[in-house]
Amino acid sequence: MRIGDLSARTGASTRALRYYEEQGLLTSTRSAGGHRRFAEEDVDRVRYLQRLYLAGLSSQTIRTLLPWCLSTPTRDNTDAAFVRMTQEREKLDAHIAELSRTRDSLDELISGNRAFQASATW
Repeated sequence: MRIGDLSARTGASTRALRYYEEQGLLTSTRSAGGHRRFAEEDVDRVRYLQRLYLAGLSSQTIRTLLPWCLSTPTRDNTDAAFVRMTQEREKLDAHIAELSRTRDSLDELISGNRAFQASATW
């Protein structure tokens, strides 16, 4: 199928599909006219890629996970994928905690500003 067909079936933009291919996450063949051609199973692959990106994973992390999850899903590989995804979740938890601390600091500044305004004699 052509790139526009894959885009229509997955909801991924053609730009995203080209990016996936650039990153080595998706492969295509070329027609005689040079157009990209994708296989039927690429529909599921793109949907899986979209889920991984939605989960906040980087292209580099996804490239690591794909062989474990799609190409050779053995017990050892799924265990390795589990460990990697757990590490990514821990990084996300740490980032959320840092954002919460930053928000709390901003809330203190806002509160201090309001208190100053309330006591100010303009």
